[in-house]
Amino acid sequence: MAAFPTGALVAGLAAGVLIRRLRSSRVAVAGTVLTGTGVLAAGLSSTWTMLAVGLLLAGAMDAITDVAQNAHGLRVQRRYGRSILNSFHAVWSIGAVTGGLMGAGAVAIGMSRGLHLGLSALVFAIVALSCYRFLLPGPEDGDRTAAGAGEGATAHGAAGAVEPEHPSRVPGLLVRVGTLAALVLIAAAGSVVEDSGSTWAAVYLSQSLGAPLSLAAFGFVALTGAQFVGRLVGDRVVDRFGQRAVARSGGALVALGMGLALAFPTVPGTIAGFAAAGLGIATLVPAAMHGADELPGLRPGTGLAVVSWLMRIGFLLSPPLVGLVADHASLRAGLLVVPVAGLVVVLASQVLDTRRVGRA
Repeated sequence: MAAFPTGALVAGLAAGVLIRRLRSSRVAVAGTVLTGTGVLAAGLSSTWTMLAVGLLLAGAMDAITDVAQNAHGLRVQRRYGRSILNSFHAVWSIGAVTGGLMGAGAVAIGMSRGLHLGLSALVFAIVALSCYRFLLPGPEDGDRTAAGAGEGATAHGAAGAVEPEHPSRVPGLLVRVGTLAALVLIAAAGSVVEDSGSTWAAVYLSQSLGAPLSLAAFGFVALTGAQFVGRLVGDRVVDRFGQRAVARSGGALVALGMGLALAFPTVPGTIAGFAAAGLGIATLVPAAMHGADELPGLRPGTGLAVVSWLMRIGFLLSPPLVGLVADHASLRAGLLVVPVAGLVVVLASQVLDTRRVGRA
């Protein structure tokens, strides 16, 4: 089972190179086809070695596809003239639910694993290949250059980092590294909160607070539902108030909502706390990706690939971290990672742009 995230970590940083050489549109389409192929190979495996190889391929292609899709979505956003990336991530949430329902439906009607995954891979490949002709042509930085010239772009950049007017390149490099690190923290904080809800919400509600299992599931449902709603309205809010203000408010909402839920533990309060956390993190990953993709001094796809890669490490480290604290203290103490992540966002969001997306 470790093969999937291992494949993602091994291949994730290669996404930037592939995007620059082949274009994000081609990488996204090819990656979608190969991800489905890897999952199908894992589903048809008869030995654990074949299972691991299939999952390794699927994880590697999933990581590359993720970066390419977001890179192309950001290209479209620059052409569109206002924030739309949050809506794309809302559609991803719909896709995640749809995938779960497809799997449940296949089990319910007794469809074999190979047939289910084979049909899924075929359908997704047809969709991806059919969409290719509608994707943007030309080099990755073509629309970036045009947008920068048309909007009178400054050295401030989308990440809010000001390049110092110093003859040495070291200060500029330090600014870029520091800004990229802060963007990674924002994305990782969103990942930690999301994973805490998916991994530990039901366990905490049922085992620590005594909620029945049918009700305990609503902790994760509340988080993902609020996150989906937040992404649906996130673009309009970002356009109105700017990335920095929205991210800072979201981090504060996470810290306050889950902080109160953990300080005064009740079942309704905890479900409400997870809902507040989901709403608070709704725009964080898109904001970090947008900031990384627009960071001055980096080649197209590089910042986005780094943020996506390190964000996956956050997904890997979060469950054992919470579990370790829970083993030595309590799960309630372990879930303090959620309000702490919110505070990290409040501090790190200083690097995000104050301008409204699509407006100079």
